[in-house]
Amino acid sequence: MYKQRGLLIVLSGPSGVGKGTVRKELFQQPDTNYEYSISMTTRSPREGEQDGVDYFFKSRSDFERLISEGKLLEYAEYVGNYYGTPLDYVNETLDAGRDVFLEIEVVGAAQVREKVPDGLFIFLAPPSLSELEDRLVGRGTEKADVIASRVLKARDELEMMNLYDYVVENDEVSKACDRINAIVTAEHCRRERVEKRYLLMLEGE
Repeated sequence: MYKQRGLLIVLSGPSGVGKGTVRKELFQQPDTNYEYSISMTTRSPREGEQDGVDYFFKSRSDFERLISEGKLLEYAEYVGNYYGTPLDYVNETLDAGRDVFLEIEVVGAAQVREKVPDGLFIFLAPPSLSELEDRLVGRGTEKADVIASRVLKARDELEMMNLYDYVVENDEVSKACDRINAIVTAEHCRRERVEKRYLLMLEGE
């Protein structure tokens, strides 16, 4: 029996836009059935973050070994730390017909676009650059010079919006989640994704 491959959903956007907050809200919803692919990183855990829940926290040498072995779907070095997505888990989950949700940096999303062109790419945008800076300051986790570099980087990342299929403004977390769910539902109904199933039906499978 034909099983439709799962949908790879990629959510990314500038640092501080609220990717993690939106992702957590999505996964707290009772009817969410996405599989979350936990990213790997070499940065230190922030307060409250757990290894294997928020990220897989790896040493720099371990991460570089995985790069050399081709075990990452994508990776990027961002503000002095590596971030990446484990490849085997993603492929196994998609082949089982389940949707995989990635929350990654913009540079990593560009790599995934090359490897998985039929993925669903959603850019999470801030209402304004000034609000983005306010959010970074409000986190209280980084020094002023790091925040300034992130805001500067955000300008470059906003210019990469053309690599994405959809743009969702994160004005309110609940509304952003509603928009993302609506986009995923529509993508599952896209003719290119369901046509093979019906052609096989006509052939008597």
